[in-house]
Amino acid sequence: MQVLELIIFAGLAAIVLYQLYSVLGRRVGRQPEDTPATEAARPGVRAPERPPEPIDDGVALSGLAAVKARDPAFDVGQFLNGSKSAYQMIVKAFSEGDRATLKNLLAPPVMSSFDAAIAQRESEGRSETVEFLHSPRADLEKAELAAGELARMTVRFLAEFRARSKGPEGEAVDDRRTAELWTFERNLKSRDPNWTLIHVDAAEA
Repeated sequence: MQVLELIIFAGLAAIVLYQLYSVLGRRVGRQPEDTPATEAARPGVRAPERPPEPIDDGVALSGLAAVKARDPAFDVGQFLNGSKSAYQMIVKAFSEGDRATLKNLLAPPVMSSFDAAIAQRESEGRSETVEFLHSPRADLEKAELAAGELARMTVRFLAEFRARSKGPEGEAVDDRRTAELWTFERNLKSRDPNWTLIHVDAAEA
């Protein structure tokens, strides 16, 4: 009987051990070696990056970028505000025949042209004063850097003013609207912060 019992116990033990091995030896869940090679090589999945938008590299933009690269302190808003003040000052000085003021603001060729117009008006016995009805509008039309140091800014001005003139035939009042392109120039190596008017063109209103 004892031998028979030992045989029975040995058989039961073998069955239990086999079941334990079947459970413990089975892989539970996903194992690292189950990951495909292509997926395991990637630390994470990222959305594809969108290619950068093309930059509009027009003449005005590239010219302005060149000016700013040469003079980081240049500010477009301040320049346009200053150009509006210069525009009003020059228009008034021209109408009043103020050559001294014009000489400080105009390049010699422009000064020569303005002086000839003033001289003709004076020879005809005429005089004129100008009153701006409101501040002119100024928009940057073009920017460029010439010879590495000369910054040139072309500004489009739209203005409305009232001109009062006197002549042999009497007095007259004329309300005018103008659209012009003025080009200012400044040597960026110069300590003088002022810009000089070097060219004037008519523009469409």
